[in-house]
Amino acid sequence: MMSTTVGWHVELEFQEDDTRTRAAALVRLPDGSEVRAHGHASRHNVDSNQPRVGEEIAGARALNELAMQLLTKAHGEIDAESGRSSHPIHV
Repeated sequence: MMSTTVGWHVELEFQEDDTRTRAAALVRLPDGSEVRAHGHASRHNVDSNQPRVGEEIAGARALNELAMQLLTKAHGEIDAESGRSSHPIHV
C-alpha cells in the first residue's frame, strides 16, 4: 500500500473590541476549493479583559463550524459518487 502525505493550511483571523471577539477561519483544500467559517465570543462586563481567552473561544467555535462544513462537503461528495445517502457522524 502506498502512503501519501497531504497538508492543509488553515488560517484564523480575529477582530476584537472591548467586549467581543470575532474569528474567521479558512481552509484551502488541494482541489482549489475553500471552506470558510466564523465564530464569536463575548466578554461579560464583570469579567476581566483577557483577549487571548476570547480568541480561543471564538477560534474554537470557528474551527468547529469549519469541521461541520467539511463533514457536510465530504458526505455530499460520497452521495454524488455512490448514488446513495451517507450518514454524517456529528462531532
